[in-house]
Amino acid sequence: MTAAVGLGAGAAAAAAVSGAPSASDARTASPRHRGRSRARESLAGYAFLTPNLLLLGVFVIVPLVSAVVISFQRTDGFGAGTFTGIDNYARLATDPVFWRSTLNTALFTAIVTPLSMLLGLGAAVLMNSVLPARGLFRSILILPMAISGVATALIGVLVFDQNNGVLDKLLKAVGLPAVEWQSGGAAAFASVVIVTLWWRVGFNMLIYLAGLQGISPELYEAARLDGAGGWQRFRFVTVPLVGPSSFFLLIMNVIYSFQVFDIVFVLTGGGPQNATSVLVTYAYNNGFVTRDQGYAAAIGVVLLVLTLVFTAVQWRVSRTRDLVD
Repeated sequence: MTAAVGLGAGAAAAAAVSGAPSASDARTASPRHRGRSRARESLAGYAFLTPNLLLLGVFVIVPLVSAVVISFQRTDGFGAGTFTGIDNYARLATDPVFWRSTLNTALFTAIVTPLSMLLGLGAAVLMNSVLPARGLFRSILILPMAISGVATALIGVLVFDQNNGVLDKLLKAVGLPAVEWQSGGAAAFASVVIVTLWWRVGFNMLIYLAGLQGISPELYEAARLDGAGGWQRFRFVTVPLVGPSSFFLLIMNVIYSFQVFDIVFVLTGGGPQNATSVLVTYAYNNGFVTRDQGYAAAIGVVLLVLTLVFTAVQWRVSRTRDLVD
């Protein structure tokens, strides 16, 4: 023990003579060094984020604030607007076309969101299985993602045109009556839903396919050994494990449905008699056709609030469910 103490004292003395930091000095300097290191890492992170934050501010935050300001004005887009307070929002409460557009948007969302997710999940399960020529089918389903919504809608016009459309010609060829896709309200709405599903199913399938490929085959094998059938494996293994993908797709599909414009604008223009008018097409008509941009901005702000409320509620419900589980 005396020898050990002597060796320790000798090492400390040698360190003092040579100028090397002792263990206590290292412990004292360590927090300062870590603080400087973290500060440098933070600065590097902000340096990488700065270009994206600038783009976000210029192209998202500034236009958003401007839209909120314009929503309290009466303006046609030329010259300074006149401040009118909440008059534009008060008009919304008594505007029947606004409420019709809101109802159409809600109905469109309620139909397109679950159907696109269900069809996407079913297609992903098939593409993830031993299916002949699954690469070809996968490419066919993903193909609409490679073209714009306007191009997709133009293809829809070729199919659903009630005068020269492919679908009506096929119906007549088999002896069935033609459908008035443009002049019938329900038929026009159905055509918008069908074209949208064709465009969105591929995206949903791709996200679900990525989630399915992350599930270990051992889980399916264990369920099979426990006597679970195909439906039970899908219900109790596949569906719960693609929950994160479902949450992401639910948010994305609802936001897209709230903001749908191009397909509706090209296919029907919101007609006939506002049967397919949604909030974005109605805001467009007010802002760029009748030039009532203050009222159009108020519609846009209402749409933004609805989207944020839904996202916040869904996020809260999802977090609560995860905590309970």
